[in-house]
Amino acid sequence: MKIICVGRNYADHAKELKNEVPTEPVLFMKPKNALLQNGHPFYYPEFTSNLHYECELVLKISKNGKHIQEKFADKYYDQISVGIDFTARDLQDKQKAKGLPWEIAKAFDNSAIVGKFIPITPEMDKKDIDFCLYKNKTIAQAGNTKDLLFSFDFLVAYISKFFTLNIGDLIFTGTPAGVGPAEIGDSFEAFIEDDSLLEFSVK
Repeated sequence: MKIICVGRNYADHAKELKNEVPTEPVLFMKPKNALLQNGHPFYYPEFTSNLHYECELVLKISKNGKHIQEKFADKYYDQISVGIDFTARDLQDKQKAKGLPWEIAKAFDNSAIVGKFIPITPEMDKKDIDFCLYKNKTIAQAGNTKDLLFSFDFLVAYISKFFTLNIGDLIFTGTPAGVGPAEIGDSFEAFIEDDSLLEFSVK
């Protein structure tokens, strides 16, 4: 199982981090040991002093595929959830300044927290899905898929040009504006529409 993440897929988030709005998806990977299951506590890593949460919709791949055409892409995923891409922002800034890879800032153990998956039904309008994150019972981030720069189907097709997609792979589809610091003692809860799918605390 691999975790494929999409950066800068909401224009407002790209702008808040002073990045260019991309013309093609920005991809990076997290290893299997980055995954932390819903409900388990997250322990603040000792190597960062500026840990940021990034709330994202997460797709689960349901069919193996390579070089998938966009018009068939929706046949390759059938479940969705909400997740957190934790980022050691201080390390990321140092790496970017030196033109170095970001893995130590993005792919560390337990840096990808994923909630309960729900089925993608024919009634679900994938171009109009609300999701949000509460930090200490106050809303911290809110997004809607209508603001995606690159749609789910486009992402699946694009990713599959470079990486074979396998059953169980996860795609983090990008975060809206509103990312911010997480501290020890914080509690988080994330929703798709009115469904609470992810809940954890920082230890």
